[in-house]
Amino acid sequence: MTIMTMRKTISDQGPEDWRIICDFDGTITPFDVTDALLQRFAHPSWEEVEAQWLTGRITARECMDRQVRLLDVPRHMLDAFLDTVPVVDGFVDFVHNCASQGLSLTVVSDGLDYAIRRVLSRHGVSAMPVIANRLRCLDESTYRLEFPYGIAGCASGVCKCAVAKAMGGRILLIGDGHSDCCVAGVSALVLAKEGKKLQRHCETEGYPHLIFADFHDVAAQLEEIVHPQHIPAAAALAEARAA
Repeated sequence: MTIMTMRKTISDQGPEDWRIICDFDGTITPFDVTDALLQRFAHPSWEEVEAQWLTGRITARECMDRQVRLLDVPRHMLDAFLDTVPVVDGFVDFVHNCASQGLSLTVVSDGLDYAIRRVLSRHGVSAMPVIANRLRCLDESTYRLEFPYGIAGCASGVCKCAVAKAMGGRILLIGDGHSDCCVAGVSALVLAKEGKKLQRHCETEGYPHLIFADFHDVAAQLEEIVHPQHIPAAAALAEARAA
């Protein structure tokens, strides 16, 4: 689907109508931070739990709960690792641009709220809302999860569909993987990371979507969708001819 086609579909919506939901692991960061923590600090049996989830024997929520219980890492070492986690190119500028335009941007993740906030703060973009599973530190090196955004009947720790519906407005989803596939069905538009599961899901289901490699792509596509009047006339005409 071209951006011109997308604009024809939703051109009557103003910036204030949009609610941007952005995934974290593998979308804002180049890798899954939760998996990286487990690989580094959890008992090796976390991989057996992962296999049970992948084969459908347990839910994503059960998987996360059991895996977090296997973490054994002092808080200062956890923080030190999180402070090394990079964000995808263009993300920080994208956050600032959304704020300057008054666009609603919320991180909605089935990951760990503590990890997300630590990484965002390290990169100077800690002001945005974060909806995620709640990590609790029980003592010096053990942890448990709470699921304040889980609902009955949803296998995930965070029900992104319920979050999207509660937000109202036109949902623009930015994501990459399994936890984003459900909410794609209630989104007006999806920006899916190139080559990942969410892109394939949108193609299979016929959901309106565009693909991106980094947040420079996201920013350019968002500008053309939310502010179509800013597009140079010559570029718009060329795209119209190609459509």
